Amino acid sequence: MTTFEILDNLLRERILIFDGAMGTMIQGYNLDEAAFRGERFAAHSSSLKGNNDLLVLTQPHIIEEIHAKYLEAGADIIETNSFNANFISQGDYGLEEIVYELNVAAAEVARRAVDKYSTPEKPRFVAGALGPTTKTLTPIKVDNAEPDELSFDDMVNVFKEQIRGLLDGGADILLPETSIDTLMMKAQLFAIEEYFEETGKRVPVFASNSIFNLDGRTLSGQTLEAFWLSISHAPLFCVGLNCGMAPTELRQYVEELSRIAPTYTHAYLNAGLPNPLTESGYDWTPAQTAAVMGDYARQGWLNFVGGCCGTTPAHIQAIAEAVKDCKPRQIPTPEKYSRFSGLEPLTLRPESNFTMVGERTNVTGSPKFKRLVVEGDLNAAIEVARQQVESGANIIDINFDEGMLEGEALMATFLNLIAGEPDIARVPVMIDSSKWSVIEAGLKCTQGK
Repeated sequence: MTTFEILDNLLRERILIFDGAMGTMIQGYNLDEAAFRGERFAAHSSSLKGNNDLLVLTQPHIIEEIHAKYLEAGADIIETNSFNANFISQGDYGLEEIVYELNVAAAEVARRAVDKYSTPEKPRFVAGALGPTTKTLTPIKVDNAEPDELSFDDMVNVFKEQIRGLLDGGADILLPETSIDTLMMKAQLFAIEEYFEETGKRVPVFASNSIFNLDGRTLSGQTLEAFWLSISHAPLFCVGLNCGMAPTELRQYVEELSRIAPTYTHAYLNAGLPNPLTESGYDWTPAQTAAVMGDYARQGWLNFVGGCCGTTPAHIQAIAEAVKDCKPRQIPTPEKYSRFSGLEPLTLRPESNFTMVGERTNVTGSPKFKRLVVEGDLNAAIEVARQQVESGANIIDINFDEGMLEGEALMATFLNLIAGEPDIARVPVMIDSSKWSVIEAGLKCTQGK
């Protein structure tokens, strides 16, 4: 059977268990600079302490031991120690050239541990973890007309190298996690799908979002439903939440995602808030964490559950015990409406009023907007977009099809500019052009759907 079929069969019977925090466990070993370097990198030019991903090469026995502790605690799924094993993050240490090797090794170490514990009755799985990097693609300031140093295409290539290594090393699942910028998550999912198409290989994909604000928005400004709509085009096996705030503060969002996503859902959350006075560095005990996660499972909101920052094997064992008799969540079938998103969702229902599309950000329909664009006064052009939204436009149509204009560059620049204006970016955009190249350039700058 395929991994898809095995997981489907297991999820008919029980909730599956993720492992807990890797960083928390590594801290407990009190490794010094020499331990991170090992023999191979003893003469490396920059400090390597804190580069946890490197330990799959320099201290693989420690990483395998940590994986084994989570497997002993009852974990069904082990995440690879590859959260920062990408070109961007490893560039901070001058180790860009070993990214592929890091990911292969991370998957191989996890594979060894998993294979020792797997049985026909209780198979275990390796999830290849892809973190969000230290960059964003969605600009957060209106005067930043370009993405953060790297383009969407650059990031797709970054993630494809990581994906190649994880799958070559034996990962069963791919897990883009801790999303802080939906456009970056879209680049990860695009890279995964492109790799699948190129190689003919396909594994289950889990996507995991993080909410760090009490208003329930991602760091790039989207509501949870808007985030889901933005990635709902991808053939996901599971979507869920990890990291972020304390589990109690995420209750309504765990419930919301369970209600709106027609896929399996998960939650692997932090052990409360950071607390340096505790052994794990976080303030929730295993019993406290298990009580809350067990409640979520009893509510019927989860198919997978586990832990993130501050959770230890003791937390995972307690969670596994708390959910062992809970039935897995039943996947809902949402009504088939047209759904779009900017920072906020827009659903077109039969009872909806007229949907108003703001056309004044279209050079073929607004002489004023065309003049501002031709003169290079994009700040004034942004005000045209703002006026449309303030006047009630549900969607804004953006078009730069005019012979004297460079449509691809203008579309990307303008979309990056309005992405930094929440009162405009809250509504979906209609990327309008007779040229596919212009539409594609716009799609690569849009975190919404």
